[in-house]
Amino acid sequence: MNNDKVYQMSFPKIYQLLVNKALKKGREKAEVDEIIRWLTGYSQSEIETMAEKTVTYAGFFENAPQMNPKRKLIKGTICGVRVEDIEEPLMQDIRYLDKLIDELAKGKAMDKILRS
Repeated sequence: MNNDKVYQMSFPKIYQLLVNKALKKGREKAEVDEIIRWLTGYSQSEIETMAEKTVTYAGFFENAPQMNPKRKLIKGTICGVRVEDIEEPLMQDIRYLDKLIDELAKGKAMDKILRS
């Protein structure tokens, strides 16, 4: 899948997929929201609003209030690609979220996920 297709995906649809992935593994929607707040700087009400709007995945990240500088501590692979090696900043931020949700689904503790 090329980057433009990912960027044009609907954030509400992706958000629901992220929540469903966590729920299937016994985690909670609140944990997904906490990860998104930590990564992007959105408030809970802003996340809920964005999940109801017609916003692209790229738009969600491009309009994030404050991307967490600790996101650079996220390492590992997602879809066979090392997140720290992704050169395009927007795609890297998207893959950071994917990686964090994967860690959540695998049962990792929140303090470890949020690089506390």
